[in-house]
Amino acid sequence: MPLHQNSGRWRLGLALALVTVSFWGVLPIALTIALQAIDPYTVTWFRFLVSFLLLFGFLGLRGQLPSWKILKAARLELLAIATVFLAANYLLFVLGLINTSPANSQVIIQLSPVFLAMGGLVIFKERYTRSQWLGLSLLIAGMSLFFNDQLRELAVASPNYLLGSGILVLAAATWAIYALAQKQLLQQLPSATIMLVIYGGSALIFTPLSSPEQLLDLTPFQWGMLMFAALNTLLAYGAFAEALNHWEASRVSAVISLTPIVTLGAVAIAAKLLPNSIAAEQITRLGFAGAVLVVAGSFTIALGQRQSAPKVVERSVNRSLR
Repeated sequence: MPLHQNSGRWRLGLALALVTVSFWGVLPIALTIALQAIDPYTVTWFRFLVSFLLLFGFLGLRGQLPSWKILKAARLELLAIATVFLAANYLLFVLGLINTSPANSQVIIQLSPVFLAMGGLVIFKERYTRSQWLGLSLLIAGMSLFFNDQLRELAVASPNYLLGSGILVLAAATWAIYALAQKQLLQQLPSATIMLVIYGGSALIFTPLSSPEQLLDLTPFQWGMLMFAALNTLLAYGAFAEALNHWEASRVSAVISLTPIVTLGAVAIAAKLLPNSIAAEQITRLGFAGAVLVVAGSFTIALGQRQSAPKVVERSVNRSLR
């Protein structure tokens, strides 16, 4: 079966990837507050359920709900893999977050785009230019500096903290598997259809484990954070799915590497506004220097010169854009 080919509209792919970064960057703050009142299974179930209902209503109003005939023609095993592994990623991330912190959760979850980039290079035969390999080197060096204090802390952390970090590594691996399955599914189904199935399937998976009665005890502020986390699921993954449709997986993953910087900025603001809910993160000058390298490396990879495509492929892409 032929592998998925992106549309070539890299500017749109970049914009959508940046939207994803913005939503994912502030997500740990909302989850941290919501998890103060309800358990991780209920949080995860609620996020998937709300996303499914909103997307179902949106597609229904536009007359774009998928039929069983369309779904049956797709690779159902890939749909199942994408659903199970994204569901696992959501739960594992929340469990890891409980035992770490917003910033450190984003440190470790950055293994996700690294795993995705490796998969894109190996499975989809994507290639880096020399400038992009240089960007990757800058990104790795920047992450090493940026997370120096946090990684040093892991060595002397409590068992629960180390357990949470290990869970986040698993979360990163499950996310990469989901993303690679998602990209291949775009060969057969629109991104909205894929996400509708994934949201609905994931909500069913967590229904037996959830405790909806806990929602009755939430304060208005906690309700707001939980609803934001649910909307974040719909908007962030919708943007991410479309980004994969227009741009290479390896380059989308490079932009997503900016997420920890957004998180640290958001945590700094939230810690001042909500000191009783969010603790401030400590960043040294070395960390800020690493942040600059992360940004420089990410964009060097994302905006690096494209490899020349065969003329036959170019004509095929051009026809698809008309």
